[in-house]
Amino acid sequence: MSFAVLIDTTKCIGCRACQVACKQWNNLPAERTAIEGRATGFQNPVALSAKTLTMVTYNEVEDSSAQSGLRWIFAKRQCMHCIDPACASACPVTALHKSKEGPVVYDPKKCMGCRYCVWACPFGVPTADWESLAPKIHKCTMCFDRVTQSIGAIELNGKPMTPEEQKVFAESINKPACVKACTTGALKFGERESLIAEAWERIKSSPGKYVPHIYGEKEAGGTSVLYLSSVPFDKLGFRTDLGERSYPYYSKVALEAVSPLAMGLGGALAAIYLLKLRKAQVASSESGKKE
Repeated sequence: MSFAVLIDTTKCIGCRACQVACKQWNNLPAERTAIEGRATGFQNPVALSAKTLTMVTYNEVEDSSAQSGLRWIFAKRQCMHCIDPACASACPVTALHKSKEGPVVYDPKKCMGCRYCVWACPFGVPTADWESLAPKIHKCTMCFDRVTQSIGAIELNGKPMTPEEQKVFAESINKPACVKACTTGALKFGERESLIAEAWERIKSSPGKYVPHIYGEKEAGGTSVLYLSSVPFDKLGFRTDLGERSYPYYSKVALEAVSPLAMGLGGALAAIYLLKLRKAQVASSESGKKE
């Protein structure tokens, strides 16, 4: 059973309770920030960091129905927990891996600080602790420790769970700290396919409230963090150029071509070597006959 988080930006009021809960659960210190002269308005902090694993972005969008002609839309941002994560694919020591429960988890004991994951992530999520002499990576883990505390076997009494039992099971487990702290219902934790079905149901039942798209359902191969919005996602700072294939898919195609290419190149070099050797033997033989 793979879990996910559904974020409905139409319900978010920008209270940042999720940010506080995340810091409390992960024992993260506060950061000194400033908001003067920034296009992000009252957003605080500006970006994710080793001390801030989730944040709420403040997005001012045009709205002719609003008195000022503008309105705020808030969006919680954190690791997207890709189905086929580029960060895990790029990690040479398997410090990052996709768990069967859904979260992309990180083992700092394995990390060697290469930061390949920072460059590989299409969402720009992993950040390094630059205050350390040996900086490690920091990112949201979807509170993997909380979630797995109450996850048992997928089978119940030796038999596969029915859909009803799966629903009860999903509702009974510990939720991520941010989801637990949300007071408006903007965040919902559950089984990924069920959340996708619910999200589409919300879109169909309120067509004027949402854009007909679930961000994360297919982006970059799909993610375990899903979004609903009342405006196009590019207006909220989301990347909309990712395509539907995962980034490791492209690297896999390249890597699969390496072996045949190497064998072909080796064969070509061997052929050239044998040809030159044969020419040298022929030349030597002809020279002996002349003598």
